[in-house]
Amino acid sequence: MKVIVLGTAAGGGCPQWNCACRLCAAGLPPRTQDCVAISADGVGWYLLNCSPDIRAQILSTPALRAGPGPRETPLRGVLLTDAELDHSLGLLMLREAGGLPVFAPDAVLSALSPFRAIIDGYGGWTSLADLPGLRVDVLPVSDKKPKYVSSAGDGPWVVAYRISDLATGGALVYAPCLKSWPDGFDAFVEDASLVLLDGTFHAPGEMTGVGGPDQIAMGHLPITASLARIAGRPGRWAFTHLNNTNPVLDPASAEHAAVVSAGALLPADGTEFSV
Repeated sequence: MKVIVLGTAAGGGCPQWNCACRLCAAGLPPRTQDCVAISADGVGWYLLNCSPDIRAQILSTPALRAGPGPRETPLRGVLLTDAELDHSLGLLMLREAGGLPVFAPDAVLSALSPFRAIIDGYGGWTSLADLPGLRVDVLPVSDKKPKYVSSAGDGPWVVAYRISDLATGGALVYAPCLKSWPDGFDAFVEDASLVLLDGTFHAPGEMTGVGGPDQIAMGHLPITASLARIAGRPGRWAFTHLNNTNPVLDPASAEHAAVVSAGALLPADGTEFSV
């Protein structure tokens, strides 16, 4: 299975348009909003989340570019971990895809029904049934609803995916939003070849310097807590969905060095893996 980490930042990317914090003003390599592309054969590709930056992400990734026919595209479907806008607004950018299949928990699909009404006016939105050559396992990981959702509908609202290659046995776990280390997650990541974990914040209270709520209120387990969980475990562990306030974004920081010395990865946009 081929895995391309198209975007690695949390909502708003880095630098963020409305932020003048130290990291946004530091001139660091920019990061687009979290999104991953996977393929069993290198021909048909599926997106894990669909960020508002999806157009730029597709155009900067040769494997996802249109062709060889004038309207052919290698995109075969989208799997959403949640209904957050930074993970779903890109669906509107792909409205001309014509029947692009989408999979997500029922609560997420219900919350995104206005999106579906818009997309149906262009080419339709169908249900994603299966991924040829790949097996998909789903684990609910959080009950945090997006701010725009006022209904009290049952979840799950946030899930993680385990995508297994039926030919090689390799497995990717994608969990960009973890409110905690939930029950069953240890078994879910067991023997995974690559685990992409929530790296939104490095430590609790990180947002207090810019007037925001803490990481618990925002539904994200800090990297410091995850590192303690993965220490000494086999496989490749990487952090994605990095917030613009996260000091690990700076390669010269002690926090970045601590993550790397623990054996975890902080991949840049466009990083490719084989699983």
